[in-house]
Amino acid sequence: MENMKNIIKEENNVDTPKKDEKDPTRAEIVERIMNRGVIVDVLPDKETFHQRLLSMEPMKIYIGADPTSTTLHLSHAKNYMLLEEFRKLGHEVIVLFGGFTARIGDPTGKLGTRKQLSLEEVQKNVQGWMEQIRPLMDFDDKENPPRIVNNNEWLSKLTMEDTVHLASNLTVQQMIERDMFAKRLKEKQPIYLHEFIYPLLQGYDSVALDVDAELCGTDQTFNALVGRTLLRKLKHKDKFVVSVNLMENPITHELMSKSRGTGVFLDLDPFNMYGAIMSQPDEMIKVFLINNTRIPLEEVESIMRSNNPRDAKMRAALEVTKIFHGEAKAQEAQDSFVKLVQKKESANDIPEIKIENQPISLYDLLKKCLPDNTGSDIRRLLVQNAIKIDGSIVTESKSMVTIPGKGLELKVGKKRWFRVIS
Repeated sequence: MENMKNIIKEENNVDTPKKDEKDPTRAEIVERIMNRGVIVDVLPDKETFHQRLLSMEPMKIYIGADPTSTTLHLSHAKNYMLLEEFRKLGHEVIVLFGGFTARIGDPTGKLGTRKQLSLEEVQKNVQGWMEQIRPLMDFDDKENPPRIVNNNEWLSKLTMEDTVHLASNLTVQQMIERDMFAKRLKEKQPIYLHEFIYPLLQGYDSVALDVDAELCGTDQTFNALVGRTLLRKLKHKDKFVVSVNLMENPITHELMSKSRGTGVFLDLDPFNMYGAIMSQPDEMIKVFLINNTRIPLEEVESIMRSNNPRDAKMRAALEVTKIFHGEAKAQEAQDSFVKLVQKKESANDIPEIKIENQPISLYDLLKKCLPDNTGSDIRRLLVQNAIKIDGSIVTESKSMVTIPGKGLELKVGKKRWFRVIS
């Protein structure tokens, strides 16, 4: 551990500019952004977009996300980090929440339709997301703060006549070119008409905001291109579509997913965020360092060459946790993790959950500790023998738990702990 602290100290010193070092030029900053590996492609062409970033002429750039779950994950985080970099270059950036489109359901990555949410569910999710992305962007900037918009503002006002007019700009042939619709047709799965409307309405966001560029994941390129088509036809204006990676596992190709509950989520407390990153496979270390930190690429390569996987992952976990919770809490999380996991000692600062009404069923206890997990998620954990209370595996969801005066330790999987007190 002492060796790890020395490594971190030395590498942190590399990040600290020396007095004789010059601030990076605009060209150097743009070069770093474009070549970091977060941006996969830019349409119509990357070079023109590069030149626009170099110029002092501000662009209006936005990213949209449908609040279909209570929490975001680190693959979302890297998008907002990139948007903040554009903002710091002087561009107007917009954070769009799909308050209307979330209630339609985008079929991306699915062979079936997505569950439609109520307005109340969407509003609750938006509030949570704002808190989760706040550490990533300077919403308090006096001169050029990020704008926050909700597409319910304009999409809910469209009349049937407006929608028909929008639809006249696209063909059915264009729609079924989308990979997911093609798969549905091949599998003889239904495609509902409202799912054709989804790309149309998401595309209209570009028109309503009159943007110059849209930032999107590679899975959303089709929808972004629909917006490009509508913007050209309705406003005779072009826009850049900036596609970013999805932070997949380079070996298994598994993606982080808010709908499937896989990944490292932004609403985790410091200890469990640190532990969640440490629980990821070794091949994800470089993915985190590139996408979720701004450690120079040369230093990332040095970390990957000179450190063993455990120490490299600890560096990634520390740096990412620091972004969301600050340096002091991140360091506390690392110290607790070393005690609890690596040295098998007890730690005093793991998250506490207070239970007042006892006894409580194991299922209800797990729901209090894991509020974002569905009933199916919890039952799966129990079947997998992934739940331990004071070191003993528990599997019966209906069994009643009484909290002793000293409390008890609840372990979920390999890397998450809670201290339950009464």
